[in-house]
Formats: sequence, structure tokens, C-alpha cells
Amino acid sequence: MSRAFVKEDTEIPERTHRRRGASGLPPGAVNYLTESGARLLRAQATRLRKEGKCEAAAEIEDVLSSARIVPPPDLLPEAVVFGATVTVRATDGTERRYRIVGVDEVSLEQNSVSWISPQGRALLGAARGEKVVLKPGAQPVIVLAINYER
Repeated sequence: MSRAFVKEDTEIPERTHRRRGASGLPPGAVNYLTESGARLLRAQATRLRKEGKCEAAAEIEDVLSSARIVPPPDLLPEAVVFGATVTVRATDGTERRYRIVGVDEVSLEQNSVSWISPQGRALLGAARGEKVVLKPGAQPVIVLAINYER
């Protein structure tokens, strides 16, 4: 009998019991933040400390200390990268904007999507004029514009 089909192979592997980071990302994952998101989070932590909500402020400070802050690109890339604001047009003519940000800054600005969300992953790497599918089974949208905050 081949060793390929023995009982040990059917057992479920144990969990590592490593804690997730402050951002909720799995251990070892990089926690990216835009410069503007980091500024907003710092201001939020300062406000919470002044209000006496030190535990909530400390959680935000933990996120900031574990984050890799990504500045806007010096040279504008041809394709979408982290921190971009992307304008797309659906087949019905409606336009929407999405800003690709870190997981901890999604709630800070309207129309923000995390870089690891389905929409964020679909937009990353897309070029102007390219068709992308933002959700499985949805109609493709066309990338109209790619902008970066300075």
C-alpha cells in the first residue's frame, strides 16, 4: 500500500494559536496605510486621549506602530497602485469612485475600499481604459481615471 493514503493525512492540522495583529490581518501580513489615513488615525487617537478614552486610543496607536505608511508615488504609474482614487463607469453609464486604502482606514473616508477587498484587488494593476469585474458575476466596469492625493 502506498504511503499516500494513510490515516495521518486525513487529520486536520492544528492551529498555530498566533494572535492576529491590531488590524485584524493574519500574522506576517503587512498592514499598509496611506499617508492621509495615518494622519487621520493619529488625529483620532489624540482626540480619544483628550476624551479620556485611553484604551481606544492605544488600539489605534498599536495599529499605527505596526503599519507601513505608503506615500503617494513620485511618478504617476500607468496602472492603479495602493492609494489611488479610481473612477469607473458601469455599462449603464453610472460612474463611481473608489480609493484603495489600508484595512484600518476604510471607514475614514467615503468610497474607500481595502486593498485586500474584492473591489480593491480587481482595481489594483488596472490601467485607464481597461475593463475590470469588481464583483464575481457582475458586469465589467471601465477604468476612466486614476488619481493620487498629494
